Amino acid sequence: MSAIDTLPPLRDVIAQHGLSARKALGQNFLLDLNLTSKIARAAGDLTGSDVLEIGPGPGGLTRGLLAEGARHVLAIEKDARCLPALDEIAQAYPGRLTVLNADALQVDPLAHLTPPIKVVANLPYNVGTELLIRWLTPADWPPVWDSLTLMFQREVAERIVAQPGSKAYGRLALLAQWRCEARIVMHLPPSAFTPPPKVSSAVVHITALPEPRYPADPVLLERLVAKAFNQRRKMLRAALKGLAPDLEDRLLAAGIQPTDRAETVGLEQFCALARSLKS
Repeated sequence: MSAIDTLPPLRDVIAQHGLSARKALGQNFLLDLNLTSKIARAAGDLTGSDVLEIGPGPGGLTRGLLAEGARHVLAIEKDARCLPALDEIAQAYPGRLTVLNADALQVDPLAHLTPPIKVVANLPYNVGTELLIRWLTPADWPPVWDSLTLMFQREVAERIVAQPGSKAYGRLALLAQWRCEARIVMHLPPSAFTPPPKVSSAVVHITALPEPRYPADPVLLERLVAKAFNQRRKMLRAALKGLAPDLEDRLLAAGIQPTDRAETVGLEQFCALARSLKS
């Protein structure tokens, strides 16, 4: 583990501040500063961007982001035990790190950020998916962020990039791929973390597209996709029952067989069906 700045190794920081990871907060600390710097680099050039980080913990990724040249980092940390360690990082990088002791689900970070904005985070497992869906479904598009570089459990990462016909394909894949490019850029074994989780992890890099791939009303599309995959083993004529009196005709017009199941239907077809239902 090579040094990336003049601050102590993370194991020393954790020992000094008594920062044992708490399962209730979904904490698994990544201690290898080489890996945290690699994740920061996966987000692209940071030098002209503000970066939002959720759940920095003792600050391993925070240090990677700052060392890689992030213009400013806003770190939102719910666990007050981590604040002294994060304050030491703020002092080492004067004027470039702001720390909010808050719940990321309850706070609006935009007051503290200036575009362009990138989101880079080793997300706490218990809030990661909910935050991702919020970032993918803003009221206006393009979103305030340019890219999301996020660590998830490997299973969640595979759901984001999944293609039709696979078991992982579902709501997350459609929401992500409708208006974004999404790809897995890193895999990390449990041994990379303290304490080691029971599952492997992966980093997904998501870039916002200027426009959706296919036209559709976002609220209706999300509702349609949620309903279709809520009973994914049912044929769509049953899973989507009640959306329209002539549902089977609308399915056929969108290029979908009424006997198809949601996991076999592509993004373009779902968008065509959403347009039909809107009309």
